[in-house]
Amino acid sequence: MTRRISKAALASLLGGALLLTGCGGSGGGGRTAADHSAKNRGAPATGGAPDAARPSGAPEAPERLSTFALDVDTASYGYARRSLAEGRLPDPAEVRPEEFVNSFRPDYPRPKDNGFSVTLDGARSDADGWSLVRVGLATRPSDGERPPAHLTFVVDVSGSMGEPGRLDLVKESLGLLADRLRDDDSLALVSFSDEAEIRLPMTRVGGHRERIHDVVDGLAVSSSTNVEAGVRTGYDVAVEGRRKGATNRVVLLSDALANTGDTDAAGILERIDKERRTYGITLFGVGVGSEYGDAFMEKLADKGDGHTTYVGTPEQARKVFVDQLPGHVELRARDAKAQVAFDPATVRSFRLVGYENREVANEDFRDDRVDGGEVGAGHTVTALYAVRLKPGAHGKVATATVRWLDPATRAPHERSGVVDTAALTAPLWGDGHDSLQLTAIAAYFADRLSGGTVPGAPALSSLAARAGSLAERAGSASVRELAEAIRQADGLGGSGDPYAG
Repeated sequence: MTRRISKAALASLLGGALLLTGCGGSGGGGRTAADHSAKNRGAPATGGAPDAARPSGAPEAPERLSTFALDVDTASYGYARRSLAEGRLPDPAEVRPEEFVNSFRPDYPRPKDNGFSVTLDGARSDADGWSLVRVGLATRPSDGERPPAHLTFVVDVSGSMGEPGRLDLVKESLGLLADRLRDDDSLALVSFSDEAEIRLPMTRVGGHRERIHDVVDGLAVSSSTNVEAGVRTGYDVAVEGRRKGATNRVVLLSDALANTGDTDAAGILERIDKERRTYGITLFGVGVGSEYGDAFMEKLADKGDGHTTYVGTPEQARKVFVDQLPGHVELRARDAKAQVAFDPATVRSFRLVGYENREVANEDFRDDRVDGGEVGAGHTVTALYAVRLKPGAHGKVATATVRWLDPATRAPHERSGVVDTAALTAPLWGDGHDSLQLTAIAAYFADRLSGGTVPGAPALSSLAARAGSLAERAGSASVRELAEAIRQADGLGGSGDPYAG
C-alpha cells in the first residue's frame, strides 16, 4: 500500500517526468523494490553504500523472472496527447505504456548516495484475484556541483519544419537554454536538411551568449530531411569537441520524417553505437510536429544510450530546455538493468505493463557487456505489474534487484528489495492511494489505446473521472491534462469504450 501524501507534495512531485539523461540500448524500464513487510510497508530499501556485484547464486525458474533495462522515455505520451488534441486516436503501435507511466514522478524516497533508492507497493485491482504491484526507483537530485556540459544540438531545418510549432518552437527553446547554461558549459550547433552544416563549433558559453543567440536566430527552413547527414555530422562535432570529465551529449531536434539519405536508420545506428561505446556520447531525441517519426527517433535514441521526449507547446519546450536540461546533465548510472523474481509459492501469473522493446534476456542481467539504460540525477523510473496471486497465498510475492555501473569507474553495484502479500490487501481505488492510482490510470489508459487487456482496466469514461478527481485533490495541471486526454480518447470512440474487447 502507498502512504497518503499531501496535496502540495502530490502537486509538485507528480507533475511530469525528468527528461535529460537517458536510457537505451537493448533493454528497458527499471524496477526495484522496497521491503514491504506487514510491519514496514512503504519504506525504501536504500541500504548503505552500494553493494559490490553479487554472485548470481542459484538460478531462478525462467518463467518467474522479468528482466529489462531502465527506461525514462516519455515521447509516446507527449505525441499521443498531441494527436488526441487534434481529434485523432494515436496509432496503437506508437503507444508505449511505460512512457505514459514515466511521464509522472511518484514521491519515491531519494537515496543519500549516488545509487538508487528502491520502492515497491501495490493494491488489489477490480479484477478478481488480480493485484497491481508497482516497482520504482529513484536517484538523488543534482546538488548543483555537476560537471560541465558539452552539448551538440542537431537541428532539423527541412521544409516540413516550417509548420508552426516546429522550427519556431526549437529556436525559442534554444534561445532560452542559452541563457540558462553555465559559463563553463559548451554548446555546438549543426543544422541539416538535404545536407548538414556546422553552424557553431563547440563553443564555451561564457562570453559567447550573444554569438549563440545570433546563430540560433539565423536558422531557417530549407528542403528535404537527411537525418543521416545531420546525426553523422553532429557526432563528428561532438567527438572533436568532447572533454574528459564533462557530460558529452548530442541533442537531436526533429520531426524525424527522414526522406533523404539513409532513411531506415541502420547506418545511423551503427555510427551512434560506435561513438557511444568509444567516447560515452549519448543521444537525446526531442520530437516536434503533428506528423512525427516516433519509431525512427526511438530507435536512434535507444542505440545511442539516450532517450526521447516530445514537445508540442511552448510550455512543454520550456519544461524540457529551461527547467530540466541545464540542471540534470549528470549521470548517476550507466547500463542499469532490473530483474524481478516472482515467488512461485504465492504467484500464479504476472504481466508487466509495457517495456516490450526494453526486454533483456534473464541470463544477461549480470552480463555488463549487455547494454542497459543510462539514468541521471533526480530521475524516477516506474514499472507496473498485474499479478495474480494463488488462493490463500501468504508471504513473499517478489524480489526486485537493480544493477548498474558507476559512470566514472564502471564498477558494478546492486540493490534489492522484497514485497509480500500484506502489501496487496487494500483496494486500489480506496483512500490513501493517490500516487499509485495515478500510475495505474496512466498505465490503464495506454493499455486501452494500444489495444491491450490488462486485468482490471476500467473503461475510458471511468478512467477520465478518476483522473479528474485526482487532479482536483492534487491541484495538478499535469494530471488535469491526463484527464482531458482520456476524455478526448473516449469521445473519439463515441459514447462507449472503443477499446473494450
